Amino acid sequence: MQKTMLQNYAKLLARTGLNVQKGQQVIICAEADRAEFAALAAEECYRAGAASVRMEWGFQPLRRLAAERESEETLSLVAPWEEEKLRGETHTLPARLYLESESPDGMAGIDEGKYARSMAARAGVLKPYKDKMENKYQWCIAAVAGREWAKKVYPKYPAAAAEEKLWLSILRCARAAEGSPVANWQEHNARLAARCAALNALGLCALEYEAGNGTRLRVGLLPGGLFLGGEEETLSGVKFNPNIPSEEVYTTPKRGEAEGVVYSSKPLSWRGQLIRGFSLRFAEGRVVEAHAASGEAALKRLIGMDEGAAYLGECALVPYDSPVNNTGTLFYNTLFDENACCHLALGSGFTNCVSGWERRSPEELHALGVNDSVVHADFMIGTDDLCITGIAEGGRRVPIFKDGGWAF
Repeated sequence: MQKTMLQNYAKLLARTGLNVQKGQQVIICAEADRAEFAALAAEECYRAGAASVRMEWGFQPLRRLAAERESEETLSLVAPWEEEKLRGETHTLPARLYLESESPDGMAGIDEGKYARSMAARAGVLKPYKDKMENKYQWCIAAVAGREWAKKVYPKYPAAAAEEKLWLSILRCARAAEGSPVANWQEHNARLAARCAALNALGLCALEYEAGNGTRLRVGLLPGGLFLGGEEETLSGVKFNPNIPSEEVYTTPKRGEAEGVVYSSKPLSWRGQLIRGFSLRFAEGRVVEAHAASGEAALKRLIGMDEGAAYLGECALVPYDSPVNNTGTLFYNTLFDENACCHLALGSGFTNCVSGWERRSPEELHALGVNDSVVHADFMIGTDDLCITGIAEGGRRVPIFKDGGWAF
């Protein structure tokens, strides 16, 4: 891949994804074998005005070894230095760039129960620190072409060619392959903002989903709820893009108000394990039945992570005719596959989808119906025949999606 294209992509992540502020600290989380691009991203963060850039390295093969060899007690342990680090970050509020490149199959075959329980235990300890930082700092999730991931996505290509092809797909989906990526995103954010404004003007209280695969689902929405998309803003007024790519307009549903059944339209890669061909049935907002063609045990582990994991935390609207879907590629990566078509999420909801959220306590937001959980797992439900109807006050029905695309 041409270095100039990668530099432009790194600039996009620093300037538009994070929107690094002068004098701000930055943390970049990346796999150790992707150090070359991580260095480009760090350089662009410094150019944007970062006071310091710290790397937090991961390595999936080592995580797998730990999952296999360590006891559940050891895996669950949160070291004192980890808590102290997060405690400090609640004050310094560094911007965080997450560069995904792991193999979708990298954790397949491990003891799923042991791993899920240990991750839930860690998340429970770390969650209060993360809650304290919520909506106060910029963060961005983006992708880097990993060799094993590329081989999974393009199995018919030699390893080097597959990696090159995956890089090109990433850049195209991120609007970073042609022209000025930063300018491209200014235009894209404007379009998403206009779509959000139109939806927010409708005063919707529920969404009804229907598709030929059997999906029949009604989801209640929060009173005073907002549809958001693309660019977001911290409490201090700094704008950033949390996901690159992003095609979605999304909102937080009301906990306890989901009825019916929904079928997945793409596999879900969750913590290195693939879940395929699954369905979820909801009653009084909660998943009461779950089936999968493969990975059913992992699906049920996800739903059982904590009390809130069985409830919905997001409804996202993405046209089936999206740039990501039009690549014809199944990425086996939620960042991309969720932006290919409509999706829902199990677990925590977004507090900033409530009008006036900044003046409410977390307890007040949860009482309004914002779900709380240690997980947030997006799963894809969009099809070329998906229809979504919005229910407004008084029962007025408004077509939102027809045959997989916007109806207005």
